[in-house]
Amino acid sequence: MAEEFKLGPKAKSLLNAVSRFFDGDVQVQFIGNLKSGYVKHDQAQIMQDGKNLFVQINDMTEPDFTATHELLHLLMTLRGFPQIYFPLTTGDGALDEQLQFVGTELFDVIAHFVVYSEQRKHGLITPQVEAEYIKGVRQTITPETGKVDAEMIIRVATILDAMVFFGNQFAEHDTVFVQNFPIATQAAQRLYKIITEKPTDSPFAFRRNVVKLFKAFDGQMKGWNLPELHLTDFAMLTSVFSKRQLGLKVSQVFKLYHSELKSKTSLTRAYIGFAAVDDQDSFVLTGPTDAKLAEKFIQNIYAKTVQELFDELKIPYLIR
Repeated sequence: MAEEFKLGPKAKSLLNAVSRFFDGDVQVQFIGNLKSGYVKHDQAQIMQDGKNLFVQINDMTEPDFTATHELLHLLMTLRGFPQIYFPLTTGDGALDEQLQFVGTELFDVIAHFVVYSEQRKHGLITPQVEAEYIKGVRQTITPETGKVDAEMIIRVATILDAMVFFGNQFAEHDTVFVQNFPIATQAAQRLYKIITEKPTDSPFAFRRNVVKLFKAFDGQMKGWNLPELHLTDFAMLTSVFSKRQLGLKVSQVFKLYHSELKSKTSLTRAYIGFAAVDDQDSFVLTGPTDAKLAEKFIQNIYAKTVQELFDELKIPYLIR
């Protein structure tokens, strides 16, 4: 029989806040009674059953921290922050999974500027949670061997998240990071400087910093002669438009390309709409493969207004 766990008052308050924004029932469920002694992001998941949402906690080391972490991610979604989607395939299932994993990790790094800040504000990140977070890092990545290897991708993403978690106090933990992961820590510091040039304080700023991280991460991979991830192509992000942009022609806001990547639904080469301002995949279409028909197809898309296209295709977007 699983031990009985109950949410603390701060977590209950956040659960009530989420419930106000969600048209359905939201519950936190404790699955089992494992206490690993560390905290990681994979200790909870969100499941949906019809109009019901279940935040399932599978590690009871810090149930309030873990539950509120997931609830804050959920609240960001419900309150209109961009989302990440993966409607494309490379044709290699294992590669697709890797790209989706790293893309989601980097997306969450930017989301954590909001999530961790709120958790600290409400006293949910204690010295004990900080120590357990470090233990979680040690469970996720292995110490470096003095050279760049394939694990550098997950090391940099993990350490970059730790920089967001600790903020100005990150240097206090140099004994862990600089001694065990010197190459990845130096790379993460460069990336952190780029994503903190402007604050993540709105849906528009959130999207902007995600795109900056995708591009800067590829720059780091290229510098190490590791394969670039090309997440600006593979991952689709929710667009954030001004009201003026919604009335512009698609050709004024996007560049449409017939990609080598395929649509997961049709398994044919996809048409990707890249935002002209940042070259980020913003919508994916299925269209003709014949060159002459493709040209006409693109012209027809370009002639629509942005709002016409997104509403017609039921592609979610945000207004700033």
